[in-house]
Amino acid sequence: MPVIDPSNPIVVLTGAGISKESGLETFRDADGIWSKVRIEDVATPEAFVRDPARVHAFYNARRQGLLNANVQPNPAHVALARLERDWPGGVLIVTQNIDDLHERAGSANLIHMHGELLKSRCEECGDITECRHDLSIALKCLSCGRDGGLRPHVVWFGEMPLSMDEIEQALARAGLFMSIGTSGNVYPAAGFVEVVRHYGRGHSVELNLEPSVGATSFAETRYGPAGDVVPAYVDELLSAV
Repeated sequence: MPVIDPSNPIVVLTGAGISKESGLETFRDADGIWSKVRIEDVATPEAFVRDPARVHAFYNARRQGLLNANVQPNPAHVALARLERDWPGGVLIVTQNIDDLHERAGSANLIHMHGELLKSRCEECGDITECRHDLSIALKCLSCGRDGGLRPHVVWFGEMPLSMDEIEQALARAGLFMSIGTSGNVYPAAGFVEVVRHYGRGHSVELNLEPSVGATSFAETRYGPAGDVVPAYVDELLSAV
């Protein structure tokens, strides 16, 4: 690892691999969710129009799984919260995950670019509300009163990820970009390392169970379980502070 100036900000991208170690299913592994359910049936705006009950049932099951008492932040989540707390230059976590494990571990400066499972959004008025219960077409929006318009506050295929301008600005300033637990298959997140390279001021590292599709674009790579490699890397970073 090169010496990273502690006054420089860090941007961290996290994907399903970090949450898998907490007991959540991934989507793109060989035995992941998309090997069992068709994306077109449950994760597009068209699917919600065609069969909202099926879409709600899919995300209700995901929500119930997330709220299982056995699902808890793992050492990788905890290490990133410590990095945010102790790194002088500031840390932004950009997560592709729709779970709340980073928040539970103590992270606060966080962007959920694909939305949040524990929130609902009204298709009519756009109101976003905390949601820890099952959604259905029978529910009414408490803000506008519309029936049947509540949906999970998640980004479906064909929709634009959230806060992209803010993310690109952070990548342009980053002294270090860390990519953790991502497959490198999903854009625009898979292109973040190229944004960092374009601006030319940040070091990049992939911390993953195995090389991602874009592994060769990173200046540094380390492989192993997130619960091992992330705390070790954070220890190295903070030893220089």
